[in-house]
Amino acid sequence: MVRFDPTRPDFSPYGFSCVRWTPTTMPRCDRHNEIELNLLDSGRLVYLMGGQKTTVPAGRLTAFWATVPHQIIEFEGVSEYFVLTIPLAWFLQWRLPEHLTQPILHGQMIVEPDEGRLASDWARFKTWSDDVRMGGEECCHISLLEIEARLRRLALTVADLPSQSRPKSPAMLGRQQLSRAEQMACFIAQHYTEPLTAETISQHFAVHPNYAMSVFQRTFGTTLLKYVTQHRLSHAQRLLVTTEDLIVNIALKSGFSSLSRFNEAFRQAFGCTPREYRRNHPISGPSSDRPES
Repeated sequence: MVRFDPTRPDFSPYGFSCVRWTPTTMPRCDRHNEIELNLLDSGRLVYLMGGQKTTVPAGRLTAFWATVPHQIIEFEGVSEYFVLTIPLAWFLQWRLPEHLTQPILHGQMIVEPDEGRLASDWARFKTWSDDVRMGGEECCHISLLEIEARLRRLALTVADLPSQSRPKSPAMLGRQQLSRAEQMACFIAQHYTEPLTAETISQHFAVHPNYAMSVFQRTFGTTLLKYVTQHRLSHAQRLLVTTEDLIVNIALKSGFSSLSRFNEAFRQAFGCTPREYRRNHPISGPSSDRPES
């Protein structure tokens, strides 16, 4: 079994994988450009995602787009769990129902409404893990067909719920339970499209900027401003994939002060321009026409 490696480069890809993980608290958030599925047979995991503590229960398939900074900060009663990652392009090619894909692409975590499929899901994940590890082309192809079918079944279970009961996100723990650093992360997640500096963030919490930066760095392993940029880049990625808006508008809507600053940060993080990223992840296939400037 594997566990999170805090030395892995930010946004380093996992590719197509299905692995048993050992639960551990993560000293920093992780981000990667795959759709991630989690399955626990017991206990619970608590992620910090988008500035909120998010509880993932056992026995329920969960799915989210891992560009959203996510960090396990608590776990209980979990000895192992499965993590399955699917490249975003493959996920988009499946053309799954919109009521499943759109919440995921807009940063929400989808959770199976009930636990009735745990036994069969656990067996499936074991088979998929074996297929990926063996590396046979035909076995991996079969696994991908089965994963697509399982996500389509997940879409059915979500669609069967009354609209007010659909799980746009798992249960959230109260804000009063957040530490000062977590409160700052929550504030950033809610306001990253606005002009933010270490000074404005620290003023909001009535603390000295040096104290705010130090506490945040110790808790999350990154600086306040890098964390702001992470959220802005994740927001921009979602807009590039889910809208046809001009790239300059996406830059401004994501909180960047200029197109040049956006292009620089995007290329530094992902090794390509926003335009190239959009071309590699088209909304309606490779021939779709979009404005690109």
